[in-house]
Amino acid sequence: MQATRSLLYKGFIGRSVDEFKRLSHIVFSLEGIKGATTPYEIHNFHTPESIGDCKLMSDQEIGGFSSANMEWVKEENSTNGGPAGYARFYGSISTKLPKDRPDVKRTGYAAFRTKDRPPTIFGRSLHNIDPYAYLALRVRSDGRSYFVNVLTESVVPTDLHQHRLFVKRPGHWETVLIKWNDFVRTNYGFVVEPQTEILRAKVKSVGIGLTDRIPGPFELCIERMWATNDESEADVVVDLTAGSAENEEAAPAPVQREGMLKTKEGKKVSWDES
Repeated sequence: MQATRSLLYKGFIGRSVDEFKRLSHIVFSLEGIKGATTPYEIHNFHTPESIGDCKLMSDQEIGGFSSANMEWVKEENSTNGGPAGYARFYGSISTKLPKDRPDVKRTGYAAFRTKDRPPTIFGRSLHNIDPYAYLALRVRSDGRSYFVNVLTESVVPTDLHQHRLFVKRPGHWETVLIKWNDFVRTNYGFVVEPQTEILRAKVKSVGIGLTDRIPGPFELCIERMWATNDESEADVVVDLTAGSAENEEAAPAPVQREGMLKTKEGKKVSWDES
């Protein structure tokens, strides 16, 4: 069944009105000068339809054997700070190489990202997170080494800005804040130079990937993703300029951990984690 023209038109007009309201609020509240005081939602998983707005990816696209799935979960009795509804991103990592693809030398990844937003009367619809200092994510992790991926309308379309998703208590719900300025510019998994900041007014999508290449099952639950300036929302604040991920008044000394990201010279990128 196809959507009627009137329904599509209504959707287009509705999105345009919402975008006009958002832009007007930025202008009249002087958010561009003073900074935003209210959070900006990028995506939430409060309804079953929300997972349809995400795209799944894995090495199966190149003949690999890793799997990536997403399902919506309704929590009947939400306790311990858990949400009423959320997405479960799960699957299995395999490093097995396809026999019929000698050009494929490396496998073992799975990821998801939000789909591109539909256009409005103002043109392409992009996330403008310029007034905000942090990306916030409400997650329950299994403790594996996930990366947060930010895709922008860059000159190089294959560029990604990435950051490790640090959690303090695997198996428990946590709100993690990551500074937008701490994301690392990469291309096909390698850190590239020169490093440039995220095009903060032109964010296309945000997602999470697993590239640790450790065979076996994985599971990450996520309630929502948003931009904020309020550190009080966080259980974990990742601030590389301070050299640690802080969630207490007196944080322990940071520990250097080598991640999966490498420069083209083969040098691994180190992340500070308390």
